[in-house]
Amino acid sequence: MKRRRLFISAIAAAAAAFAPLLAADFSVAEPAADLHGLGVVYLHGKGGWPGGLNGGILSALKEEGALVATPEMPWSFHRRYDATYDQALAEIDAAIAALKTDGAHRIVLIGASLGANAAIGYAARHSELAGVVALAPGHLPDVGNMRSFVSDAVARAKTLIVEGKGNVPQSFPDMAQGIPLTTTATPTVYLSWFDPEGPAVIPKNAALMGAAASPVPLLWVVGKLDPIDRRGPEYAFNALARNPKSQYVEVIAGHLTTALVARGHVIDWINAL
Repeated sequence: MKRRRLFISAIAAAAAAFAPLLAADFSVAEPAADLHGLGVVYLHGKGGWPGGLNGGILSALKEEGALVATPEMPWSFHRRYDATYDQALAEIDAAIAALKTDGAHRIVLIGASLGANAAIGYAARHSELAGVVALAPGHLPDVGNMRSFVSDAVARAKTLIVEGKGNVPQSFPDMAQGIPLTTTATPTVYLSWFDPEGPAVIPKNAALMGAAASPVPLLWVVGKLDPIDRRGPEYAFNALARNPKSQYVEVIAGHLTTALVARGHVIDWINAL
């Protein structure tokens, strides 16, 4: 519980530190682009909140006429894994449907950290998207410290499911940017997020994206100070980068500040779709 509080405090401190920049006027003299008819679904990061840490990207897109949805996802601070990965994708479906009802006829997904993971997973199954922006992609149950940290818990979840206890909430380990945490979830839900062979594995979903007849364009943005940057485009981007509009971009930023630093590039890329 103490570690969880430290993690949330770190996020809050980062948000407070960058609040003046997020509120600043970044407008330029040139007329804004026209994004009427574009719907944007923003997926926040692990332990976050709707619209959290978007770096001012959403307000800029709204000024250009885009419709924006900021759903609270199952990995938020309040929900903390109350739905499976596939159920989370269904929630994205619902957010997209609402935007289309309001007049959007093109959809872009923007995800930060675990939200980027889910955005890639959704695009792997829905090639009709206009584009995906993956900001500081995170939650990597297939590699490194997280895989070893949760391996015993994954095995326990599988055993509990076999025993018919898949829907009984349990305490399980979690990790965010190397910080060990604990969470409560049913074994079925936990396994969907943490199984290294499961649906939340970015390279697995990237391969599905790349294999599509009409691959979705994807902007992968990573901070040079973010641990995932060491894995480079070989980790997942190369597998999905078959659309000529796909880009791999590195910025001088950390995990929580990537969206802020990359704001202009993200907006330009969306305008060019």
